[in-house]
Order: sequence, then structure tokens, then C-alpha cells
Amino acid sequence: MFTFFLSSGLFLGWSLGANDASNVFGTAVGSRMVSFRTAAICCSIFVLLGAVISGAGTSHTLGKLGAVDAIAGAFVVALAAALSVYLMTLAKYPVSTSQAIVGAIVGWNFFSGSVTDHNALITIVLTWVACPILSAIIAVIFYMLAQATLSTCKCHLFKLDRFTRYGLLLAGIFGSYSLGANNIANVVGVFLPVAPFDEIVLFGLIRFSAAQQLFFLGGIAIGIGVFTYSRRVMETIGGGIFKLSPVMALVAVWSHSIVLFLFSSQGLESFLISHGLPGIPLVPVSSSQAIVGAVIGMGLLKGGRNIRWRTVGGISCGWIITPLIAGIISFFCLFFVQNVFQQTVYRSHPMDNQTQIIGEIHSVPSSNIKVVSIDSLSSYNR
Repeated sequence: MFTFFLSSGLFLGWSLGANDASNVFGTAVGSRMVSFRTAAICCSIFVLLGAVISGAGTSHTLGKLGAVDAIAGAFVVALAAALSVYLMTLAKYPVSTSQAIVGAIVGWNFFSGSVTDHNALITIVLTWVACPILSAIIAVIFYMLAQATLSTCKCHLFKLDRFTRYGLLLAGIFGSYSLGANNIANVVGVFLPVAPFDEIVLFGLIRFSAAQQLFFLGGIAIGIGVFTYSRRVMETIGGGIFKLSPVMALVAVWSHSIVLFLFSSQGLESFLISHGLPGIPLVPVSSSQAIVGAVIGMGLLKGGRNIRWRTVGGISCGWIITPLIAGIISFFCLFFVQNVFQQTVYRSHPMDNQTQIIGEIHSVPSSNIKVVSIDSLSSYNR
């Protein structure tokens, strides 16, 4: 049954691979700098590595937002996120799996009566704002450095073309690793509390935790999405917001990749904290937000006159609508699955029983209240 319930998460992973691979390799494939076959192979391999090696950090933050504790509930949450992404795509709105899964988890919290961790939610929302801004700043700095370097070196056209080609390939590899590390939590993070896997030890040296096995399956689903459906998106990407030169495209992909890496690197967070610096929150951020921020940053550097602001407005609306749609779908699907299919979509928590006891004690007249021991309360609870 776990395989069946996991199917919604794998469908979400397939959607992520089909759509977000264009943010990593779209400019390279669309400009014919890199072949689709090479891009798909590199993207699939490094997405999988990023998910298995570095996916734990963002999953922890997503888990604090809401720990979905029933397998049917995890199925519905992932399905709601996938459906919201699909519906927004049909409506021709840009989508973000990060925002979709957060909205779906909040919908589960409302339905189950679980408390939403407002600190975690605020942190996630603030990173959604910081992500495109940080990407824009990095892109502006990198583009200015690239322009200064090219002016000083006066590279031959063919040498510049070769440099750009290899730069796009390396940026795509780094971006694929960062995409897997940062966004695997969106795909299978809600299944972590209910995963039935045991730790596997290979050759007495390599250990695969239950979480890493789940990340591996999610990474494979993303890779299948890259191979089966991302080609047409890769070949048509670019020019939607601002017409990019090859150098600008290279800078945009590198900036996007760095931002995704910053928000998923546990090693970097530990390094900053150990040196008394504030750590960067490990949060799933939108790959689309990062690439859009980089493009807008370079467009503003060029004066901003050629930026298609109507397109930017549509993208911003999509970012706001997606979590709302996901939350609504999640709430109503949970109601349907619980009452029609009689599936347990959440489990009662010890806190629920304690709250009931406290409520009953408050309802008793004060003259009848007696001091009881903890053991008595435990017996009452049982």
C-alpha cells in the first residue's frame, strides 16, 4: 500500500523534473549550446546525487511546518500539490512546487486541527521574498564582473563561444545538484514520518538511511520527468521576460544555482553558525523564482526599459495563487478521502487528549476540584 500512496509524491517529482529542468538547462538547450541528450543525462544524474546527499536540510524545515503522520494524509497532501501545479499550468500561470507543497501542508494542518508552526511558515515565506532579490543581486555582480573580464581580455569570438558552452554545462550540473538538494523535500518530504524503510548498509561502508532511500525514489521520478517531458520546455525557454545574450544566460543560470545551493547546504549553515554568523535558513525555494530574479536583476542593470512587466506581474500572481489553491484542494481532498474511502488521514495526538482533560477539569465547579497525581491523570487518559 505504501507504494500506491507514494505515487502522488512520485507524480509531483515527475512534474518537477518536467518543468524545473528548463530553469537549469533551458538556455543551453534552447540556444543549441548543449544537446538535449547531454543536458538530460547530466541533469538526471546530479539531481539524484543532490537529493540523496544533501536533501535532508530542507526536509527538516518542511517537517517543522507540519508533520503529516498518516500515510493517506501524506498521499493527499502530495496529490493536492501536484494537482495545483497541473491546474495552474493549464491556466498558463507560472508554478512553484515549493509553494504548492507548503500550501498543501497548511491545508492538512487546518483539516487535522494541528498547530501550524508560525515561525517556520514566516521563515519560508520570507525566503520566497529573499530568493529572487538575492538572485538578482548575485546576477548583477556576476554580470558586471563578466563584462569587465571580457573587456580586459578581449576574447576571440570562437573562444568566447567555447567558454560559454562549457560554462553553461557546468552551471547546469551545479544547478541540477542544487535543485535536487533543495527541492526533493517538496516531492517526498511529507512521507518521511510514515516511511516504512529500514537503514541499508552496502559493503559494510555505505549507509542509506530511510530518508535517503525515499530521496532516491523521488530523485528517480524527477529524472524520468526530465527525460520524458522537459525537452519542449527547454527548447522554448528564454526571452519571456527579457531578451538574454549568451553571457547573460550563463550568469542567470549560475546565479540561480548558487541561490538554491545557499538555501540547502547544511555544511554552509554549520560553518556560518560556528563562526558566530547568522545561518541561512534551509528552506525549499522556487527554482523559477531564482531564475526570474536573476533575469530581472540584469534587466534593471540595463535600464529596465525592455523588461516585460506584464509578464512579471503574471508570474507574481502565480506565486501568490499557487499555495492558496494547493491549500484548498488539500483540505477538500482530505475530507473526501476520510469520509468516502474511510482512510485515516491524520492521527490523534497526545496533546489532543490532554486538551480534552483540561477542558473537562475547567467545566467542573471549583468546589468539586481535587488535587490528583500525574498517575491518576494517566489512568484517566487511558
